[in-house]
Amino acid sequence: MRGFILLSLAVFAAVATVDSCGVCETMKWATCEENSGNCECKLQLDTTVKQLINCKKLVPKCFLMKAEMQRARVGLSVRSIAGKPVETAFVDNDGIYDPECENDGKFKAKQCNRTEECWCVNSVGVRRTDVGDKNIQCPKLVETYWIRVQLKHKEIKTTLNEDKLKETMGNYISSRYQFDKKLIDTIQYDPDGRFIVMDVKKEKGERNTDLGNMAYYLEKDFKVLPLFFDESLVSPQVDGQKLEMEKVVVYYVDEEAPTFTMKNLSGGIIAVIVVVVLLVVLGLVALFLLNRRKLNSKNRGRNDNL
Repeated sequence: MRGFILLSLAVFAAVATVDSCGVCETMKWATCEENSGNCECKLQLDTTVKQLINCKKLVPKCFLMKAEMQRARVGLSVRSIAGKPVETAFVDNDGIYDPECENDGKFKAKQCNRTEECWCVNSVGVRRTDVGDKNIQCPKLVETYWIRVQLKHKEIKTTLNEDKLKETMGNYISSRYQFDKKLIDTIQYDPDGRFIVMDVKKEKGERNTDLGNMAYYLEKDFKVLPLFFDESLVSPQVDGQKLEMEKVVVYYVDEEAPTFTMKNLSGGIIAVIVVVVLLVVLGLVALFLLNRRKLNSKNRGRNDNL
């Protein structure tokens, strides 16, 4: 009987160990195993690379992007007020790529996506220069200190109370992403356009807070591609109304302005600039011809008088 009880306790302890080391709450793709009495969770970044991660914190964005690229390569699923806050703000138009990460999960300043083309990124991994070759110089990783998250929610039955919305969004960001809601500078609401605009800022020079991690998790959540193991806590609720988002845009403001040039402008913008330049040139030509015509008329008048 005693032996049976001891055996039962041993089995129970083993099961409990498996349960307590079964999932990573902040990264559903991680695999967790017991190692020397400790629960270790790792994320597959490449064919031969498994990165040890801390499941009590948000996983660094650089590791997340590498994991997504790896899953895409092997055919696994990755379902996982409006406008710029300032002129130097920019959005991520390139999408996901296979980044080079530092050991602590930060992005390396120079990225090449396993190609001969390279560029410089900011601290959240978004390109901030033109694309060049492998000789491009990226002397430092420029910090992003301000992020604007622009959300457009789906239609709801009644208009939201703006004060309750701000309180709900602040609590949501704080609880779901373990993020200090004091860093939320402003939350604006446009009921007609159904826009929620949230500005998140930290002091310039501050390096302890990574705004990119929070923004990446939030963007995945609102695109219904959550990275958390528990996928049931995606949408915030205000006055009993569930807010589901139909559009998410994130603007980034760095401590130093980006260095994009003309060749990175969209075709439409370039076309407009070309048209404007042509109109100016044609205007100058017309003015020149008009003045020349007037001058010729005066000269003819003088000749007739003579």
